[in-house]
Amino acid sequence: MDKPRVVVSVTTSVDGRVSLRRDRPLMPTDDGKVWETLRPPSAPGVEEARAALLERLYSPTVTLEGSGSMVPPSAGPLTGLPPASASASASAGELYEDFVAVDASRWFTVVDGRGRVRWTMKEAGGQHLLVLVSRATPAAYLAYLRREEISYLVAGTQRVDLGAAVRRMRSLLGVTCVVSTGGGELNGALLRAGLVDEIQLIVLPAAVGGSGTPGLFDGPALADGELPTRLRLLSSQTEADGTLWLRYEVVRSR
Repeated sequence: MDKPRVVVSVTTSVDGRVSLRRDRPLMPTDDGKVWETLRPPSAPGVEEARAALLERLYSPTVTLEGSGSMVPPSAGPLTGLPPASASASASAGELYEDFVAVDASRWFTVVDGRGRVRWTMKEAGGQHLLVLVSRATPAAYLAYLRREEISYLVAGTQRVDLGAAVRRMRSLLGVTCVVSTGGGELNGALLRAGLVDEIQLIVLPAAVGGSGTPGLFDGPALADGELPTRLRLLSSQTEADGTLWLRYEVVRSR
């Protein structure tokens, strides 16, 4: 295979929502505390079991997130950065070349083609930060990443090409499995690009509702003649308090 195995591993409500509203991501807002109240007592143990199964089956070395998990949709590119010309570490052309600052075995990887996240942490829990950017990412942001010694891969012209990015992770970093824990926009893009191999879904016994509330797979609607992605159930587990753990494999067309 020329790409890593891609597993979407997400926790949702029964109506497939992954957050409470579109304009406020869970991570940096109080909505995250509200989301925690939806989790019955069994949920942490089930999530630990899911992580252990993924480790046993695939030993994933990349956790993938979108920048929308860190900043609201209205956030634009970072401002106040020195111009790229002020960087003495790389020329304008070199900025748009892959930059791997550390020799790491595990990566926390974030798609941030617009250069929206100001990073305060480069490593946590043995995972080193890796940012996916494109040739349209502001040069000042790439210079900022280099000054901070934050690794990044360049994939795509106008936006991050996820297919090219995951293949680059395999060829350059030796990655064999990527686990996406991101929101609906990222997972939807992975699905439409035909990159998803498996879905590990934990369903909480709660309904969020709301028109436009982010779901498991957001993004463009099916094009004319395009068919939904078919799945094969690999396993299911039901807890007495209502938590479900569903594992599906994507059925590839022949």
